[in-house]
Amino acid sequence: MGEPRGDAWPRPDGLRLAVGTLAVDEAEALRAAVAEARRIRRPLGMVGHASKAFLGGPGGEPLSTLGHRGIVDYRPEELTLTARAGTPLAEVAHAVAENGQILPFDPPRFAGGVGGEGTFGGAIACGLAGPARPWRGGVRDAMLGVEIVNGLGERLRFGGTVMKNVAGYDVSRLMAGARGTLGLILSASVRLQPAPAVEKTYRLECDAEQADANCRRWARLPLPITGTCFLAGALRVRLSGSSQAVAVARAEMALATEDDPAVWEEVRDHRHAFFLESAAGPLTRVSVPRNRRFLREDALIEWNGCQAWLSESPPDELPEGAFATVFRGEPVGAAGAGNTADYARRLRRAFDPDGVLNPGIAS
Repeated sequence: MGEPRGDAWPRPDGLRLAVGTLAVDEAEALRAAVAEARRIRRPLGMVGHASKAFLGGPGGEPLSTLGHRGIVDYRPEELTLTARAGTPLAEVAHAVAENGQILPFDPPRFAGGVGGEGTFGGAIACGLAGPARPWRGGVRDAMLGVEIVNGLGERLRFGGTVMKNVAGYDVSRLMAGARGTLGLILSASVRLQPAPAVEKTYRLECDAEQADANCRRWARLPLPITGTCFLAGALRVRLSGSSQAVAVARAEMALATEDDPAVWEEVRDHRHAFFLESAAGPLTRVSVPRNRRFLREDALIEWNGCQAWLSESPPDELPEGAFATVFRGEPVGAAGAGNTADYARRLRRAFDPDGVLNPGIAS
């Protein structure tokens, strides 16, 4: 397994889980660690690269998943992949790119973690998606199956590894965005998408109201849009598809100025100047229903107007149905999204009745 690196939860027999660079199956050791933690009533905090630590730490004794890594099953012809939780996102992205495929939800790779830019399990647990979310779907949409360890120390498997096997009540999708509160993810199976033949980024000078009007008009047309981003008097649009489809769409949308495509990764990974210049202050994400509008000239607005970022605390007034999530600052949490809180607490009690898993994460 190689030399261990960093802290890891000790196994019941006194050994430690290795944090190496090779593909290793640590599933049984992780299960035993959870079972032992429940027995001695010591809460656990699951951690991979800690790239999303700014969202708020889970609390409890750290349990590293980094030693449990490797792509278990990749079927390019069926557009499906199964990987262990500790597998680096970069490793997964490289493997599928070699076959002309992509992870449709394009998870962020925040570089602030102590061990890298994010793991596959962490991406599933946090449920965060990139700029193409409204068009290619989110993490939950790509989920086919998952294997977890619940708070009772039991290994459970939900869903399947190919699209035709998914039927009935899909418990695996509950794990996307649950941040480990329903179970320690051991591995997950997701569907992939073919990479587009051509991707072009264009820039249109306008204010927030004009940008919103354009996005709403374009949404009613069959256009190959896979990203929109308004900031500081400019709307950027990404078109993806065949060269002919992109050329026709560009002409129909009257997009004259090409722009640097690096903006999409910079926004996705919070490396854009908008995020870096306000790094010392609060950061708020505003989620907006499709039929509502959020127009702020000082905001970074993406997802066809459905997601906005503000370098401030949550505003006092939000559009009806919208809610704000504090990404940086205190307290970490959501405002205006309490309708599902009771269901979340009941699910958490069912999967983790003794409160062993990630106790610092709110339900």
